[in-house]
Amino acid sequence: MIRKIGIVSLSSGILGESFVSHEVALGKRRLEEYGVDVEFLPNSRKGIEFIKEHPESRANDLLMAFKDDSIDMILCVIGGEDTYRLLPYLFQNNELKQAVRQKIFLGFSDTTINHFMLNKVGIKTFYGQAFLPDICELSEEMLPYTKKYFEELITTGKINEIRPSKVWYKERSDFSEDALGQSMNSFSNDGFELLRGKPKFKGEILGGCIESIYDIFNNSRFDDTVSLCKKYHLFPKLSEWENKILLLETSEEKSSPSLYRKMIQVLKDYGLFDVLSGVLVGKPQDEVYYHEYKEILLKEIPNTKLPILYNLNVGHGTPRCIIPFGVDAEVNANNQVIRFNYSPEK
Repeated sequence: MIRKIGIVSLSSGILGESFVSHEVALGKRRLEEYGVDVEFLPNSRKGIEFIKEHPESRANDLLMAFKDDSIDMILCVIGGEDTYRLLPYLFQNNELKQAVRQKIFLGFSDTTINHFMLNKVGIKTFYGQAFLPDICELSEEMLPYTKKYFEELITTGKINEIRPSKVWYKERSDFSEDALGQSMNSFSNDGFELLRGKPKFKGEILGGCIESIYDIFNNSRFDDTVSLCKKYHLFPKLSEWENKILLLETSEEKSSPSLYRKMIQVLKDYGLFDVLSGVLVGKPQDEVYYHEYKEILLKEIPNTKLPILYNLNVGHGTPRCIIPFGVDAEVNANNQVIRFNYSPEK
């Protein structure tokens, strides 16, 4: 059972803004009701402008959270867009490598980049939920499917399997105090969809938000993402991707089909789809471009034998499961399940 959670702002500094105070209070209370102590790392609540201007402070919080033996789990507040700026403060003098020890790290969206950072130093992480969008969900309770996986993680330290949610939710537009207690509109969910390839495949999973991954290869958002990520060898070599399963999910930006095609093409040009054992794809938020993305995946991925499993409830579409990275996974599309096999020491 997790005793203490350390909450970090590694991307956006929204946690420190007064307009989310009602959400923060709700999420903190929910965590404490599990019997968990909650610590907001020193810089996590300093606001959007401070966090934007001080990537070194964000990096220090992450290092502190790993060094603090009392913190069992590191929980990211939310995503953002520039967590790549932590790279020099974590890798220039091996700061991250010297600080890390195996403990639970959970986040998604722009936190994809932090997952790659931690993968680089040998830490297994968990992808798919975050404090503000999940624990602080404004409904009377956390969304049941989301809650199920979060409770499994904090009580066992693992996720043993994931199955599809029976429903998906249309995203909120109102996050004000007036929305407290208001339910989200739900729709029937069709489950995992095998686009092609064998229904059974296995391997360790790595990946995340495709827009964040694209930034590693493209400077359209910032002018130094490519150079910094190359300098610190953030993206794994092609040989390190062999027999792995790539997870891809799309952000709240709802990238156009033309941009989605470009992002898939970048990964194709890298050679990724020639060495993987399979691809997992998250449900697009609000099912926007659901069919268009499917067609692009089938057309742009040249390896017709590569299994592609679509419509996972992970990432920006709600509700959200949690996917372990760096753990042996066995996918069975026929049985609508992905199981995880932990080594004895885990």
